[in-house]
Amino acid sequence: MNPPAPPGRLRDLTSLVGNTPLLSVDFEYDGKPRRLHAKAENFNLTGSIKDRMALHILARGYERGLLRPGAAIAEATSGNTGISLAAIGRALGHPVHIFMPDWMSQERKDLIHSLGARIRLVSREEGGFLACIRLSEEFSAATPGCFLPRQFSNEDNVDAHAETTGPEIWRQLQSLELQPGAFVAGVGTGGTIMGVGRYLRKARSAVRLHPLEPSNSPTLTTGYKVGKHRIQGISDEFIPDIVRLGELDGIVSVDDGDAILMARKLAAQLGLGVGISSGANFIGALMLQNKMGRDAVVVTVFPDDNKKYLSTDLMRDQPELPGFLSSRVELKGFSALRRSCRTCRPPSRRHVSPRR
Repeated sequence: MNPPAPPGRLRDLTSLVGNTPLLSVDFEYDGKPRRLHAKAENFNLTGSIKDRMALHILARGYERGLLRPGAAIAEATSGNTGISLAAIGRALGHPVHIFMPDWMSQERKDLIHSLGARIRLVSREEGGFLACIRLSEEFSAATPGCFLPRQFSNEDNVDAHAETTGPEIWRQLQSLELQPGAFVAGVGTGGTIMGVGRYLRKARSAVRLHPLEPSNSPTLTTGYKVGKHRIQGISDEFIPDIVRLGELDGIVSVDDGDAILMARKLAAQLGLGVGISSGANFIGALMLQNKMGRDAVVVTVFPDDNKKYLSTDLMRDQPELPGFLSSRVELKGFSALRRSCRTCRPPSRRHVSPRR
């Protein structure tokens, strides 16, 4: 039997996900001009980059006959993926069941509820994030026809960014007559760094690919959960299966306080209302540029907006500690490029002059 064709509503949703603006952020660092580039992923349907992965995984599920109309969807998440699956899943007529740590922001919980999904909160005493995964699997096993996206081990997560985010970054930089020198992104599932990295490295083998983690809880470095941090959505309690550190360059570590201060500065000075992980990614990109040279083309993503953090420390003043880079940044402005130049020629190093 052939798998059911994706419903028309699924095709309609593609117009609401992806093709986000590329921001070129101008600033001074220690009084000298700099520029970094970031994809504004808050322009997606639910305001986060996770819409790309959720839509792609559900579409592939339909194509393969693994997801049937009206079937339940269940997933373990730290928030944004749950919001994305709730919105897209409900738009497609599926009951959605989310398993999430209870220490995530209240906004995340409320948004998932508001989008018609059922949510099961899991405490640290119950096992934290690993227990969320176990409970989602148990629910799926007991629910006939239930679809598990398995975002931490599903290669479709990587493909989503290799087929959308990566090409968009390349084409938008082409429009600016630039080539990427490095790409850095915080690791939650790892789909962004692995997928974007796959495309960019195919287009330009010399590009550097750096996963980012909080220095307060360096899971990628240690291989297991240690310490606590406030950058929700990254560095959970394990290294995801789809993350292959051997294919990436050095891990970038950012203090969560520095990330919060940078996100607050982006909002207060430029009107860019982004989340804590966006602040972390900006700091990480700056750290790489400091090593590579002030004119290096370093690209990152702003994964979501600040509306999911109104009850967190993002809304509270933070101490500026020694070593924080955010205090040395004076933001000057930004330009935005929405078009991804879909008519541009395929990736080629011959017709683009890299900015070094």
